[in-house]
Amino acid sequence: MSPADVFSTNPRPYRVVQWATGALGRCVIRGVLDRPDMELAGAWAHAPAKAGVDAGTLAGRDPIGVPATGDLQDVLDLDADCVVYSPTPALDRYADLDLVCSLLSSGKNVIATNGYVYPQAHGPQFAGELEQACKRGGTSVHGSGISNGFMADVMPLVLSRLSRRITHVYARECTDFARHPSWQMVHHTVGFGKDEDAYLRALRPNRTTMRALFAESLHLVAAGLGVDLDEIDMDVEHRLARTDLATAAGPVPRGTVAAVRWTFSGIAAGRPVIMVEIVHKADAARMPDEWGRPGYSLRVEGRPSVTLAADETWVSDPISAAAAHVLNSVPAVCAAPSGIRTHLDLPMICGRMRV
Repeated sequence: MSPADVFSTNPRPYRVVQWATGALGRCVIRGVLDRPDMELAGAWAHAPAKAGVDAGTLAGRDPIGVPATGDLQDVLDLDADCVVYSPTPALDRYADLDLVCSLLSSGKNVIATNGYVYPQAHGPQFAGELEQACKRGGTSVHGSGISNGFMADVMPLVLSRLSRRITHVYARECTDFARHPSWQMVHHTVGFGKDEDAYLRALRPNRTTMRALFAESLHLVAAGLGVDLDEIDMDVEHRLARTDLATAAGPVPRGTVAAVRWTFSGIAAGRPVIMVEIVHKADAARMPDEWGRPGYSLRVEGRPSVTLAADETWVSDPISAAAAHVLNSVPAVCAAPSGIRTHLDLPMICGRMRV
């Protein structure tokens, strides 16, 4: 199936539900409202104060007559084609599995932005429950995004087309959070602004979350390259702010955590063969260049070796880009056979040109 075929198979607009209305969720809602091939069927909000508020209002637009809800059953009862599932990643991959399976069983495809890029990485039981839910609902589940879901896995696989006898794959992302608007993401999930003791107390569960997310990316790349990983090594380092820093999501005081580097290495035949390095900085312009400047770097070692690098200007708005990636995937996921559908299973995902 070609990308053009995917966009031409649905005779009516795709009815999309947005699950969670944080910065990314609100951007997805705006994207749906701006597309003639989609309509917003519903929205689920975590905060009780948002329940009953018009989804258009939550997204900074005029009311559209679609109130947000905090009740799962309200979403299950909706007539919808797809749920864009974008809550904060769960500490335990199994924590939201029943919820995702309920959505799939109700006849709604699910595109997640918090994992599900390669669910097989979590073992046969996890993948099996998803497959059974998809079978019951005649639906598909797909993981998307801009870090895991694109730069850490899809782009390395794209570069691999230009090389043979590949020996190593490396992907590095350095993100500057100075303009990121989400307090939940910057201070809670990433951990900026915490004193060192508080950060270290939260590190153990955060290690579980990050390992689960990026293990999927490493296994997806490995599957695409025909390699079975034996294990995944993980390391994490942090640095404290040398001065008070200001971010769009709030201050990061001097002496609190302001930079973190995660390293994930996929091991096969006794050596690292796939490596992903994730660097987060609170305000890169006012911090040392240790761990590099914001941007991306990808390298495929082989014959020939291929390198692609970009600074932080490679995308003007990462949140908008993540939302666009999800919405551009909706037609392909809705048209796909039921089951787990990774980037290895779907046709090339393209945007649509407006002339």
